[in-house]
Amino acid sequence: MKEVVPQIYRRLLRLLRWRLWIIEKLRPSPWQEMLAYAAVAGILGALAALLFRHGVEIIHYVMTGTGSGMVDSFRELEWWQRLAIPAVGGLMAGLVLLFGKRLHRGQSSTDYMEAILIGSGELPVRATLVKSTAAMFSIASGGSIGREGPMVQLAAVAASQFGRWRQLSAPQLRLLVACGAASGIASAYNAPIAGSFFVAEIILGTIAMESLGPLAVAAVAATLTVRTLSDAHTLYTVPAFTLHSLWEIGPFLVLGAMAGVVAPWFLRSLRQAEQLFAATSLPVPLRLALGGLVVGGLAVWVPEVCGNGYSVVLAILNGHLIWQTLVLVLVCKWVATAASFGSGAPGGVFTPTLFMGAAMGYLFGFGVNQVWPQGAADPGAFALVGMGALLAAASHAPVMAIIMLFEMTLSYDIIMPLMVCSVVAYYTARGIENQSLYSEALKKKAAEAPEPVTLPGSVADLTRSPTSSVTLTARFEDIARQFLSSRHESIYVTDAEGKYAGLISLHDIKPHLNDEAVATLVIAEDLRRDDVPSVAPAATLADALRLFAQQAGQTLPVVDPATGRLTGVLVKNDLLLALLEGRGAEKRGATRSPWQGS
Repeated sequence: MKEVVPQIYRRLLRLLRWRLWIIEKLRPSPWQEMLAYAAVAGILGALAALLFRHGVEIIHYVMTGTGSGMVDSFRELEWWQRLAIPAVGGLMAGLVLLFGKRLHRGQSSTDYMEAILIGSGELPVRATLVKSTAAMFSIASGGSIGREGPMVQLAAVAASQFGRWRQLSAPQLRLLVACGAASGIASAYNAPIAGSFFVAEIILGTIAMESLGPLAVAAVAATLTVRTLSDAHTLYTVPAFTLHSLWEIGPFLVLGAMAGVVAPWFLRSLRQAEQLFAATSLPVPLRLALGGLVVGGLAVWVPEVCGNGYSVVLAILNGHLIWQTLVLVLVCKWVATAASFGSGAPGGVFTPTLFMGAAMGYLFGFGVNQVWPQGAADPGAFALVGMGALLAAASHAPVMAIIMLFEMTLSYDIIMPLMVCSVVAYYTARGIENQSLYSEALKKKAAEAPEPVTLPGSVADLTRSPTSSVTLTARFEDIARQFLSSRHESIYVTDAEGKYAGLISLHDIKPHLNDEAVATLVIAEDLRRDDVPSVAPAATLADALRLFAQQAGQTLPVVDPATGRLTGVLVKNDLLLALLEGRGAEKRGATRSPWQGS
């Protein structure tokens, strides 16, 4: 038996030496770990988006008997099929939502924006699957709605589940859900930069590198995954556009102002349609069927209203539609989008907004060309700029809109007028109404919250339970086992009454690892350090940040000053993320961020 004990100690010492070497040479920092998690979230988000896309294609084939694009499919159908299929699809979507409530009874309907801004980062799986299935029927049957909404939600749920499995803190989980949302946008539009800025500018309200870095990694990982597993390509293949004359800048500025005026009215029409459908007091299935019937009635004469408008936008950008037809399509598409959105069809209005901008821009450019050819030599260029301008005005995110239009078209020459037009549109829309495409939904979610949610204001709000602690009399063997079973580089020491007495760093035991006799002689009292500052639970985040600046560690012990007891640990990564969230909330203050409480 005398030889067994030394063998155990030798093994522990050998393992500790390997652990210390890995930490010193290979151990990633918390931010590097977050980047790795973001990459995984991006891959999972892309897979979820691809599954949703294939589900829509299968349902569309079953309902129409063809695998062609949405508009082409409806052109091939009889008039009564054009009328009936959107209504049937709306009815099926409503039935899924109605009976799906039994599946997720007692589970919240939190969406990704709510989880990031006013939630803990946890997203419901069953409720999301039900809503996404309903969205498949709405989109596949020709509803005038985009597929980006469900794709982003599914990607965010995948990221949330992964983060919960990894037991991330609330700030880290919220950031990971944001990474999932970025991967969903990148997967939908093959635009990784725009996907990153969509979340950073619209949801987080900050483009600080601590948040933008993980968002970019997730979006790139998602885009690479989609390109590997599908035939993804530049979304809108358009002819090369050039600025023919400096005189064209004047009409582009006017177009920006027009987009800034049209966007608030477009959003108001969607909200009014929602109120009209709600006033009918119809059950959800019948309400969605009515919305589908409106779309189907318009599709009998104008099949271009079906779907998100992608193929029609391509036709506009390439000059394949005459202006008389485009006027009719624009009016009918506006009504169809309002009907789909107002009836409650699950989906997004991001792509329909691009359609409205392209049609409006082309018509304006064509009109200018007829009166003053030098002012608009190519109406197609005005269509492309109109897409970005209306999106910037509707979303209140001009940087994202500019980047997205560039990524979707890869047309560099259009950047200068696009930038000017989008900025003018944004400020014009803000001057008319301080409501964006997403602010209304966030306000509703904040109002439905059971109690006001506020930002962490003290250390206690971010404190984690201490995962590793030993008493002053703990033997070296016990300390070694704690280090081998913990991910942290420090172990906290308490006395017999549970009062904080210091900590032991993994680097502090390095001198003893080559001396086997230490295992039987040294106790925690001999190794502990009492020069590491502690922080009180009631201390402000600014106070904690100052303490972190005084030492190089990644954690601080949280000690109750009244009792001297160790109550938890504050992780530097959590603190920095919480401070970034606070900065983003301040920037969104003009629209009353849900973080602000009552």
